[in-house]
Parts: sequence; C-alpha cells; structure tokens
Amino acid sequence: MLSDLARRKMVFIGGARQVGKSTLAGSFLSSNIHMPYEEQNAYINWDSSRGKEIILSGDLPSKEKIIIFDEIHKFARWRNFIKGIYDTRKSNLKILVTGSAKLDYYRKGGDSLLGRYHYYRLHPFTVGEFNGDVQDLLKFGGFPEPLHSLNEDYWRRWSRERVEKIIYEDLSSLEKVKEVSLIDLLVENLPDRVGSPLSVKSIREDLQVAHETVERWLEILQRLYLVYRISPFGSPKIRAVKKEQKLYFWDWSIIPEIGHRFENMVAGHLLKYCHFIEDTKGHRMELRFLRDIDKREIDFVVLKDKKPIFAVECKAGEKSLSPYIKYFKERTSIPKFYQVHLGKKDFGDATTTGRVLPFKLFCNELELP
Repeated sequence: MLSDLARRKMVFIGGARQVGKSTLAGSFLSSNIHMPYEEQNAYINWDSSRGKEIILSGDLPSKEKIIIFDEIHKFARWRNFIKGIYDTRKSNLKILVTGSAKLDYYRKGGDSLLGRYHYYRLHPFTVGEFNGDVQDLLKFGGFPEPLHSLNEDYWRRWSRERVEKIIYEDLSSLEKVKEVSLIDLLVENLPDRVGSPLSVKSIREDLQVAHETVERWLEILQRLYLVYRISPFGSPKIRAVKKEQKLYFWDWSIIPEIGHRFENMVAGHLLKYCHFIEDTKGHRMELRFLRDIDKREIDFVVLKDKKPIFAVECKAGEKSLSPYIKYFKERTSIPKFYQVHLGKKDFGDATTTGRVLPFKLFCNELELP
C-alpha cells in the first residue's frame, strides 16, 4: 500500500464490517501518534456528523499529507468528490478510502475513477497471523474482536449485532430494497446451506419469491462482504457440473455444523490467498470446486491465470486419503492435491498420490497469508 501511495495512486481498502479496515488505515497516520486515529483531523468518517459536515462543505484539512475517507461510498456523489480532490491535490496529498462494501462496484457509473486507485481486500485473521490454537480460530472466527476476547458470550452478542447492522444499516444505506425482513430470513437460513451446492430454487420456494429476486439478494450480500460464492471447475473428461455454485460466509464462526465450518474456514484462507496475489501481483486468481454429475467432489481448486495450481479436500477428522483425489488426479491437469484436517497425521505426496496433512502445516508450507 505504501508503494502505491508513493506512486501517487489512491488506495481503496474494502472488506467485511468490523474486519479492521479503519484500524489498518489509521496506522498510516503519523501526525500525532499519541492520539487515536478517530480523533485526528486526517480521519474523516461519513457516518459521523463531523465527517458529513467536512465532506458536504468541502472544507478539508489543508496541512495533512494523508487523508482517510471512511464509509464515504454511502455519500451519493462520492465518486466525483474523490476524483476532484485527487485530480487537484495528488502531488501533495495521499488518499486512503475504506468501506464495508465492494468499493470497486460502488465506484461504477458516473465519472469513473479507473486508473486513479488500487484496490485491496482486507480479510479476517488466518492461521498465518494468529499465534493461538487453530481450534480457537475455528470456534470464534477470524474477526479481531471476538477472536481476541475468546469469550463465548461476547462472540454470540457480537455476531448477532454485526449481522443486524449489515442488514438494517449498511444494506438500506446502499441498496433500494423493500423486503429487508425477508433478506434477514434468508441470511438466517444460509449457514445451514454451506458445504453443499447452493439451490436457488429451494431458497425461492422457502421464501416464496422469484428466482431473480433471490439472485439479486445474494449479489447484494456479496457486495456487502457477508457471503461469497464459488463456481465449479472441470472438463468434459470428468463430466463436471457447470451451473452449481457453493456459498460461504466471511465469518465462518456462524456455521453450526463443525465439518462445514471447517470447510468454510479453509475456503476463507484460500480466498484470502487468491485476493492477496491479485491485489499485490496482478495475477488473475480463482477459487473453485470440483464436482461431477455422479457427485464425486473435491472441495477446492485454486487457479492462477486460468490454470489450476493445487486442489484441497477438507476433513474435520484424521482419515485416510479420499478416493476422489486419485480419481480426479488421473483425469485433470491439477498438479497437486492436498487433504487437510484438524489432527496430527501427515503422509503421502501432493504431486503423486495426494498428501494428507494438518491444516496449520498446510498453511505454513504454502505460505498462505
């Protein structure tokens, strides 16, 4: 990020609510290290009365070398506002923009900001950043507050309040949606659908709404960094499914069934890896899954510039190698297969038969961020 700012590019930081975007951006402020970033003149939050007043008046602090705009995408004319500041002051001002929605989506339309910024996606803490027990990471999720508290009561309250704020505050401020209570019901039922192909038809029937409506709601929830979907990977040789998708949450701690929660946690780590490579190196990365019409499945395949680089199967317990690894290894161009678990067993070879190993060791060896 520092190198991008030094090249006179704006930096946009997107990510889920309460994942730590503002704290990260605030660490770039050095005008007064003894003052919290929220109290510094260079930090301007649209959600505060002071922030709104500064933005609407255009009376920005003139002596600051860097300015942080937090949640400014909730301001209807934010694109032109940011562009105007950048075009007139880029030689002497560094600009950081953060938001709990996909800023690359909400910048579209009107006067484009293309070419003026680089976009980074901030993820929850993962094994590479958390020094504690992987079981704690699985139980409390990777969001800073509940993970640092390691308190079940606090985690339950925090989790419920966070989802409510996303649905009843963030969603209503960014999208024109009348059926908020139905979206709330949708979110309440989605955790039970993690780990299996997502059936929009089933959701439509449960909520008694149109197929297009469910798709639109899911897209909104993705823009708000509540959920994400991955698509299948395959070839004619394996008769792979083509239209099915799987859904996961950014906060895997809310998934009730332990095996599916572990799968969701692995998905979060792999998605973070993909986004990190994309945002810092520029490669096109994709996270997909492997499944054929006979329901043989490998949970994840990671692609780099359209080519598969490795596949991952998840098992909550220590088990023998999945027979599907051998099956798909013989029929696909995927060079490495891993099977990860929460135990201690480590055997096999990723490039030949497939390797079974603890998830923490997998993260360390592949240097996942």
